[in-house]
Amino acid sequence: MRLKALFAILVLMLLAVFGLLIYQMPQHHLKLVFITEGLIIATLIYLVYFYHKVIRPYHTIGQGMELLKEQDFSNTLCHVGQAEADVIVDLFNRTMKQLKDLRLHVREQNQFFDLLIKASPMGVVICDFDGRITSCNDAALQMLDCGTFEEMKGKAVPELDSPLAQAILHIERGKSDTVRIGDSRIFRCSNLTFQDQGFPHPFILIESLTSEVMAAEKKAYEKVIRMIAHEVNNTTAGITSTLDSVGEALKEMEDSEDLREAITVCVERCFSMSRFITNFAEVVKIPDPELSSKDLNEVLGNCKLFFENLCSGKEITLHWQMSEAPICVNIDSTLFEQVVINIVKNAAESIETKGDIFIRTNAAPAMLEISDNGKGIDKETEAKIFTPFFSTKPNGQGIGLIFIKEILNRHRCSFSLRTYNDGLTRFKISFPGE
Repeated sequence: MRLKALFAILVLMLLAVFGLLIYQMPQHHLKLVFITEGLIIATLIYLVYFYHKVIRPYHTIGQGMELLKEQDFSNTLCHVGQAEADVIVDLFNRTMKQLKDLRLHVREQNQFFDLLIKASPMGVVICDFDGRITSCNDAALQMLDCGTFEEMKGKAVPELDSPLAQAILHIERGKSDTVRIGDSRIFRCSNLTFQDQGFPHPFILIESLTSEVMAAEKKAYEKVIRMIAHEVNNTTAGITSTLDSVGEALKEMEDSEDLREAITVCVERCFSMSRFITNFAEVVKIPDPELSSKDLNEVLGNCKLFFENLCSGKEITLHWQMSEAPICVNIDSTLFEQVVINIVKNAAESIETKGDIFIRTNAAPAMLEISDNGKGIDKETEAKIFTPFFSTKPNGQGIGLIFIKEILNRHRCSFSLRTYNDGLTRFKISFPGE
């Protein structure tokens, strides 16, 4: 029961006692009656004074406690005119101001951290106590290649259809490791926890090392290719020169046609080897792209006729799923058109007789996806698909995908090529944010 109610009961009880005394008092003792009535009035005045000095301050402080309970730090208490109580009121008001400032500071910090996480080039995935995803930034969405946040929210990391997510599962809690997805993407992943309300919450940090590692690898294979090209061309030049001399000498000999034919084959093979290594060396001589703002949908539209020619004769249907809004990206249209033509060519070659190729663009974030329902890529091939000299084609030289990789890297695009659970092989290209 509240203190005000108890005080009211006390007043009623006192009035009842005084009323009973007056009723039982003899009427002829007027002096005693007046004294009793005066005592009653004095008691009532004292009770009013007691209420204002004791009960009201407690009531005011109680209201302050309710504000504190509701975490309403915007209001303050007024003085009640009682010295001891006003000291408590002043202390309460100072505490409320400090709590208000602290809340504002925490809110500003949280906003700053939210902006920092959102703008961070590192992928950040935050989970709840049960390991369900509650938050992630755009960088994580791009690295995990899982669509939108709405599609990820509430899922556990093992439930994500992402090779990077599956690789993260093998990292121990509190540890970091380098993960390589296919041959084109390299990440530094950390599986960590933070304390929230006394409970550990897991979160994942993903740092892309692709550009640094790729730059180092590029320098390495450029050097190797130049050395190989130099040695092969010098060697083949000497061999062909010698074989030509031998061939001329054999012309004067009888029954030397078979031998001269064999020499001709050897010379042609030497020239073929020289052309191959020269073509491969040209990959590392790709000029820097001259970037300018282009509409991605328009660039793809310019290649439509090439795509149709690549698919002609194989009963391949092209499906265009273009974004309604223009997609402005900074690209070298000439180089990029060569990239998409090569990708569609590879997709068409992976379909034996009849199939579908889907070309899809997305505006936010800027993305291009070329998918096909061909024979697909197994996990072993996926890990080596962008390796120099590697090819799944019987007569392939392993140059096409290196060319694509080199141009996309120079455009600072992230990309992936793999076969998904739905049977579609998707080449996804994500463009850097402005």
